[in-house]
Amino acid sequence: MTLEDSLCGDKNPVVAYRARRLLAGDPEGSPGMRRLRRAIGSSDMAHSLLRALEMERFNPYRKWQGPHWTLYSLAEIGYPAGDLRLLPLRRRVMEWMFAPAFLKPPCSLILPEQPERPRRCASMEGNAIWAQLLLGIVDEERVPLLVDRLVRFQWPDGGWNCDKRTAAHTSSVQETLIPLRGLALWARTRGDARAAEAAGRAAEFLLGKRLLWRRRDGAPIVPDWGGPVDRIHYPIRFYDLLGALVVMAELGRIRDPRCRDPLDLLESKRLEDGTFPVEWTNVKRAERIESRGTYADWGGVHKRKGNPFVTVDALYVLREAGRTSERRSGSARSPSSRPPR
Repeated sequence: MTLEDSLCGDKNPVVAYRARRLLAGDPEGSPGMRRLRRAIGSSDMAHSLLRALEMERFNPYRKWQGPHWTLYSLAEIGYPAGDLRLLPLRRRVMEWMFAPAFLKPPCSLILPEQPERPRRCASMEGNAIWAQLLLGIVDEERVPLLVDRLVRFQWPDGGWNCDKRTAAHTSSVQETLIPLRGLALWARTRGDARAAEAAGRAAEFLLGKRLLWRRRDGAPIVPDWGGPVDRIHYPIRFYDLLGALVVMAELGRIRDPRCRDPLDLLESKRLEDGTFPVEWTNVKRAERIESRGTYADWGGVHKRKGNPFVTVDALYVLREAGRTSERRSGSARSPSSRPPR
């Protein structure tokens, strides 16, 4: 049995559905895929994540158990679309994002001397757009306003940034990837040309860095927060090697020559059995509400043991890039040793 066959037949319906969709190419409307979606809805992961329905008194952005991150996580696992039980979570997220204080300091800031660079954590809007589309619970009145907000707040270089310091003149990779993904999905599903253009500009911003390296000197990007970008993160991915490549694959940009170095790096992380590990996380399993806690079991960090979720994503990326399925050990150098181009 091949690794792909094993993933497609995994006992966890989340893994099986992900593999059959991304690797086997099974149509969403097939009986088998519909059964898997229903199984995801009644899975242990879904039941764990839905405990957020009991969190009425907590901030919607509470890491990582609040409604905002719960909707993101449910979309990530392929939770069945159109479940009306999710509407209270959506309501809380949208009320929070459209409260008057949301676009005022300290949440948002426009410096008089830099009006073209609004300081805004655009990943919030990006996640809300992306999750609602995948979960089939789009607030048709207010999600288009989130799209407009992202387009309006996009920086001249194509990205976004929440850094309030006046010295910040360049967009943040962490605050750009997630809005890019949300805008791109909105453009594909709704035919929004303005969102497509904004997503294209954001993709160019990241590709100009070959995803992981600074443009000006070729040195590796070292964010102030969010973890090392050259490692595989999971489950909450602000910006990492695999997450960036997944988005480029979704955009149809994975064969861009500027993706070659990160693809080499990804291939070098493949384990002997063909799987890929989680190398870094800012998430911990928790049975109660606590900072950066999650009720669901995502597999944890284990550098010598493959994680099925990230393995499916990695194989999908490599397939879309036209790379062979064989393990290519030692095909990439570390980012720190990569020469500037």
